[in-house]
Amino acid sequence: MQATMDPHPGTFPVLSYVMSRLPSFGPRSPASISASSASTSDSASASASTSRSHHVDIEQPPHSDASSSSIVGQMPNLANPEMLASMTRAISDVAQARSVFKVMGPRPTHEEVDEAKAKLADLEAHLSRQLEEIVGLPRPPEIDEARWTAHIAEKEKVIKESTEKEKRILKSIIQLDNMHDAYGKLLKDAEKRLVKIYENDGADYDNNNENEEDDEDSVQVKEQVEGILKEAYGKGVERIALSGKRLKYLPEAFGHIPALVVLDVSTNQLSVIPDSICGLESLEELNLSSNALESLPESIGLLQKLKVLNVSGNKLSALPDSISKCSSLVELDASFNSLSYLPTNIGFELHNLQKLMIQLNKIRSLPSSICEMKSLRYLDAHFNELRGLPVAIGKLTNLQVLNLSSNFSDLRELPETFGDLINLRELDLSNNQIHALPDSFGRLHNLTKLNLEQNPVEVPPMHVVGEGLQAIKGFMSQRWIDILEEEERKTTQEVQEQGENGWLTRSTSWLKNVSENVTEMIMSPKTPKEAYLNQQL
Repeated sequence: MQATMDPHPGTFPVLSYVMSRLPSFGPRSPASISASSASTSDSASASASTSRSHHVDIEQPPHSDASSSSIVGQMPNLANPEMLASMTRAISDVAQARSVFKVMGPRPTHEEVDEAKAKLADLEAHLSRQLEEIVGLPRPPEIDEARWTAHIAEKEKVIKESTEKEKRILKSIIQLDNMHDAYGKLLKDAEKRLVKIYENDGADYDNNNENEEDDEDSVQVKEQVEGILKEAYGKGVERIALSGKRLKYLPEAFGHIPALVVLDVSTNQLSVIPDSICGLESLEELNLSSNALESLPESIGLLQKLKVLNVSGNKLSALPDSISKCSSLVELDASFNSLSYLPTNIGFELHNLQKLMIQLNKIRSLPSSICEMKSLRYLDAHFNELRGLPVAIGKLTNLQVLNLSSNFSDLRELPETFGDLINLRELDLSNNQIHALPDSFGRLHNLTKLNLEQNPVEVPPMHVVGEGLQAIKGFMSQRWIDILEEEERKTTQEVQEQGENGWLTRSTSWLKNVSENVTEMIMSPKTPKEAYLNQQL
């Protein structure tokens, strides 16, 4: 699918508005898009129009009048030509980058990138072993040293060239992902610049002139935190609550309170968590929600006793791979962030996780390892960009509540293993593009709540959907029974046909053996029978 690189109006409202007003980026009428789709022109504009007419990319949807009027309503001075001109000058780097990204294709998934990195490491290791083996080869006595050295060099060259071809493909995947990441950061910086220009009434904004505030309030908060730390050292405090204190940073000293069990620093202004947090060896609950975190430290994976982690309402674009090492986790809330993927191996070690909340993100696919979360009972993934579920999703046999609503045009079908979710009680599939429930759906006998609103459902028929859950379950159960009976009938028929064919084969073989024996008796001048008869005579 050709990836459209226009910024999402929900994430970058000002940038999206400004770019839509540029002649080369502005939206075109449906008629022009249709004409462009039918055209065989090789121009870039025709290619982009064709792509938009066939695909809707939720991450970068086409500009709409609704989003335009909304942002102008909030920032009315955007319509000022001078303001627009000043903003246009400020995003020249975005315009240039976008023209390059138009032809580069969609971003690879996190699993694809991880797989490419792993294969690249394997290739490097294999190449190293091969080169060592070549260097260690003994020189035959009939070949002089100069010829042997040239021969070894040639073998090394062939192996390196062969490996380099494979490495180039893998490196291109990793490089494409890095470039998309860099483009995302470019969009964030551009949005920030435009907001500052608007606040300065159109004056060009220089990011280097931004001032860091350190007012009296922050000094007071610092003193309060230091007081809490002193108390914690003296009394071995198990709980610390600093919610809503306008904290801008968390002192490294917080990592030196080994008795701490619960830490709540939610609703602050934290942009980073110190690596020293790994020193909280007794920590069971950590609430980092509603801050300004763009990343979490890898050291968080050393919190072996952590049971509840809340990082919702931040600016996280990814969770650290080490989070899968938090093997005691029972509840993980990473909702309302900017996650585009989950760590590839997140499910292999989180065997105790019962509740996973990842709603209100930009996740396009769930890693296959999530199917190994055998204790998972609650999964909320609504309002993402999921294109489907892992094939082995049915392995989550303890899952009771599943919310996949509002993945819109991306979610179109469910895997056949969906029927293996035998303990599922509540299912929300509303606001998607699901045309048919999987045939195995009738096996969800414990399902008591189902939402299918705003889906173009054809199976079961809409009149059955309108009758409610019991009618849907009855229809799908009967459909499943009919499928099983049809499979059984086909199997029986095949067995019968094989039996008949087998009888004919055995009969033909028997007749052939008889025929050969008779022929042999007739054609042979002397047989054991004839000798016996002659002897009697």
